[in-house]
Amino acid sequence: MSLLLLKNCHLLLDEHYHLNIEHLAIQSHQHTVILGPNGSGKSALAACVAGEGQWLSGTRHFNHKLAWVSVEQQQALIEAEKQKDCADILDIVPVPTTVQEVLFDGSDSSAVNATLLARIKQIFSLETMLAKPFRALSTGETRKLLLAKALILEPELLILDDPWDGLDVKTTEQLNQLLEELSSSTTLLLVLNRVSEVPGFCKQVILMDAGTIGWQAEASDNLQEQLQHITQLQHMQQSALTLPGKDDDCFAPHPLEENAPLVRLTNAKVNYGDNVVFSGLDWTVMPQQHWQVTGPNGSGKTCLLNLITGDHPQCYVNDIFVFGFQRGSGESIWEIKQYIGYLSNAFHLDYKVNCSVLHVVMSGYYNSIGLYQQPSANQLSLATQWLQLIGLEDVKDRPFFELSFGDQRMVLIARAMVKHPSLLILDEPCNGLDDINRLKVLALIELLAREGNTTLLYVNHHQEDVIPSIQNHLDMAKI
Repeated sequence: MSLLLLKNCHLLLDEHYHLNIEHLAIQSHQHTVILGPNGSGKSALAACVAGEGQWLSGTRHFNHKLAWVSVEQQQALIEAEKQKDCADILDIVPVPTTVQEVLFDGSDSSAVNATLLARIKQIFSLETMLAKPFRALSTGETRKLLLAKALILEPELLILDDPWDGLDVKTTEQLNQLLEELSSSTTLLLVLNRVSEVPGFCKQVILMDAGTIGWQAEASDNLQEQLQHITQLQHMQQSALTLPGKDDDCFAPHPLEENAPLVRLTNAKVNYGDNVVFSGLDWTVMPQQHWQVTGPNGSGKTCLLNLITGDHPQCYVNDIFVFGFQRGSGESIWEIKQYIGYLSNAFHLDYKVNCSVLHVVMSGYYNSIGLYQQPSANQLSLATQWLQLIGLEDVKDRPFFELSFGDQRMVLIARAMVKHPSLLILDEPCNGLDDINRLKVLALIELLAREGNTTLLYVNHHQEDVIPSIQNHLDMAKI
């Protein structure tokens, strides 16, 4: 008897995505990996296995304990906490949910395996976070919490959608080791965008294609040879990349002084009460001086970037010089943002305006969430060229939220680049991307670094995502 059996299933997810699965069986300890390009249905299949979606037909046989971690759950949890901020409308004093309450919600804390709990707390550095409000966590810390919450349940089937995205190197290594150990007692279903992350204990590989299972096979003794074949199936022949031009009417201005620094921080510090994220940071970014920023989760990478963009409240109590302005000297936030293109995990999760894909790209000209001005014919043409470049021109008129998470990411990257900003800030831009789109993005970033007039600040955790033209490195672990 299979641990899980799906037969002739037709599902509707997110009110628009159709998933058709004729047959899928997973035996106990038959650890399964789901691969495929963005929009192919990887996450949709995981949701189907978890029993989610509107079931139009078919049967699902599963009668065991299940745990599931996905970007959608992360978004839902964040949104639920944000709704508490509106409680004052009802004359209710909002009480923030703590990390500990989220961790043990739905489980009996007294029945949790104490040894496993201690191990998980150590891997994800949870001990110091338990008393914190959930909203105080970074995106990476939120992902750690959801993983920990699923792991302590000790389910028969554990579904993890891109479990390593956003995790630092040390945490990734420790989680890998724990999952390998758990593979002897728990059946794992992993949704992965990177073929290189397929674990050695994988027993079955599924390749999704347009909402169906396009190919599946049991893992052979020579798993790496199989994965190389899958990589060849996924990769497309790439033509030479050429960046679309600037718009003459609306593009990022050049720095006020040609040889002046774009950014200079002196003795910068970020703290929350007694918790010091970083302090004593002196950092100068000159034009065409590209930087890679690394460091473990919680080390302050995103805080640092938000100090520059003006999206962090402590930017006005620090000595910060950006694009000819001393922070706090009367400049508006829009005077700074006109120079900057920006993408981060938090920005993606917060992008709530459901306009068309084309309008999302054009909103980059105006630094807005959604498009509220009439674009010119030239802006329309250039935005369309950006969508051609990333292979999404065919969906330009579709609502943004109808795209897969990975395709949304590609659109937001084009939005950040469309005005050829003086400073492009990319905070883990490859999260959620399959190998094909990841290689496209890396090639675009390299092209911008090598041939454009844009200076790059690039945050990433994966060694394989290093950009050759980025020669400067800021390690937040050493601050």
